[in-house]
Amino acid sequence: MSIEVIRKAFQATEDGFFSVVSKQWPTKPQIASVGTCCLVGVICNGTLYVANLGDSRAVMGSRVKATGEVLAIQVSTEHNVSIESVRQELQSLHPDDSQIVVLKHNVWRVKGIIQISRSIGDVYLKKAEFNREPLYAKFRVCEPFKRPILSSEPSISVHQLLPQDLFIILASDGLWEHLTNQEAVDLVQNHPCSGSARRLVKAALQEAAKKREMRYSDLKKIERGIRRHFHDDITVIVVFLNSNLVSRASSTKSPNISVKGGGAINLP
Repeated sequence: MSIEVIRKAFQATEDGFFSVVSKQWPTKPQIASVGTCCLVGVICNGTLYVANLGDSRAVMGSRVKATGEVLAIQVSTEHNVSIESVRQELQSLHPDDSQIVVLKHNVWRVKGIIQISRSIGDVYLKKAEFNREPLYAKFRVCEPFKRPILSSEPSISVHQLLPQDLFIILASDGLWEHLTNQEAVDLVQNHPCSGSARRLVKAALQEAAKKREMRYSDLKKIERGIRRHFHDDITVIVVFLNSNLVSRASSTKSPNISVKGGGAINLP
């Protein structure tokens, strides 16, 4: 396991999806506009590798020895152009394009279309030959582009796990839109392990309902397609770390590791 192995896995996934797009373009051209964020966590020999494309996020709950409190530590990097450094990165990569990032309806978007600067897929913003009819006009960029607008290069961080590292929350931006890193960590820490992911989703939905001045029960009744106008999709995984096995793995380089999901499934 290494940064390079993870990078190659992302590239293989990107290449695999591109080949699907190429084959299906003649009959299903809209597949060129399909893309996804991708967040990966790998634990190997007491080391946590986190790789990210897009605006999902991984946050670790870690206990402070001196005080006993559990603090949130973000262990991933996001690629959303609402972040100034991400806008600057795009502008430096495309110095000849003054419209590479546009403020549209008070939201920053790449070419006025999409909020993320890196993804799997979204071939219509990576290869000019797929940015044309019969792709829907709302996805087409007016001027031809010579280099890919979006990237599929993940940001990868490496974290040596310590006994005080208790759990990791991996979630899409739908969760972080409504909860801060610390609020999410507190919610996991202050309740039983079982059902942690479901509890986080519910807390985010309750917050979304409050912002819309409606009841959570009424929000839940809205059909999925229409619900998208009220909140983004939310996917959450909570992984609990066994500190004894983590410390043993990091000292012996043993392949054995124990993780337990926050739902109904226990992984040996």
